[in-house]
Amino acid sequence: MDIQNSTVFDTRIGSSDADIALASQLVRQGEVVAFPTETVYGLGANALSAAAVNKIFAAKGRPSDNPLIVHLDCVERIETVVSALTEDAKRLFRAFAPGPITVILPKRPEIPYEVTAGLETVGVRIPSHPMANRFLRECGVPVAAPSANKSKRVSPTTARAVFEDMQGRIPLILDGGQSSVGIESTVITLATSVPTILRPGAITPHMIKEVLGECATSHHVPLGAAEAPGMKYTHYRTTCDFALRSAGEEVIALATFYKQLRRRVIIFARSQNLSLYEGFEVLDMGDSDEGICANIYEFMRNAEKKYDVIICERLIGSELCDSVMNRLTKADNTR
Repeated sequence: MDIQNSTVFDTRIGSSDADIALASQLVRQGEVVAFPTETVYGLGANALSAAAVNKIFAAKGRPSDNPLIVHLDCVERIETVVSALTEDAKRLFRAFAPGPITVILPKRPEIPYEVTAGLETVGVRIPSHPMANRFLRECGVPVAAPSANKSKRVSPTTARAVFEDMQGRIPLILDGGQSSVGIESTVITLATSVPTILRPGAITPHMIKEVLGECATSHHVPLGAAEAPGMKYTHYRTTCDFALRSAGEEVIALATFYKQLRRRVIIFARSQNLSLYEGFEVLDMGDSDEGICANIYEFMRNAEKKYDVIICERLIGSELCDSVMNRLTKADNTR
């Protein structure tokens, strides 16, 4: 079910102590605000209020069978949200929290099903961004939040990007600078016989195996409610065509085809491959996997304003590249 938004706000951006205090007050009053995290910006509301959570779905235009993640300011508050904190969960939080990991655990009855898409489990995370931590602490309630963009769009990693999608839809955006990680958190469930990653992120399978000893990755696309965000629906789509191709000949062939159609084309390439694309407009993504991960959404949002087609090289190599490719594969709208 899609929930419609009927309220129009005079949206503003702020970063002062007073803005943080106002944002937390708005959440306690049942409103929705955007706040920074180290992964992407979140669209937060009181996770204990079904009415407030429904305003998130309305602002995003998001299907209500797509669960939200509950954000807390510290590990000590996790048991106010979940009914059982397993030893594996404790190990994960000790190793990676605060940080870009979300752990799915049995929910407490106080968490409404609007947060969990009707499931008995809830994803919980503690962001490491200092402004997020302060905002969440001052809220005094758990905060449910997806990424702060319109449904299906590229996730925002700056306050300006949030404003592009959320102007008029929410009252306030907290500006904490550009997100340092750049893609959404790793989501792992412990409700399976083997701990299973449902959405990859900066916390990689190798890192989790070092803590738990084992880890699997799910490629299942659910028919009903998704266990985690990013599993079921189209995501990360630019307003222009976005194509993912192997570096070199595949990229050149497609870029040549689009240029013959008089389309404005930009190629996203690693620094080491720039010389392959002489005669084409190229964005240098750099050669650092961490740098590409941190900047890929901003690259996409900036390029869609100027070009008809983005052609991005496939990223191969590290597990972090695999996590970025999880998003880019879903963004490809040319297949």
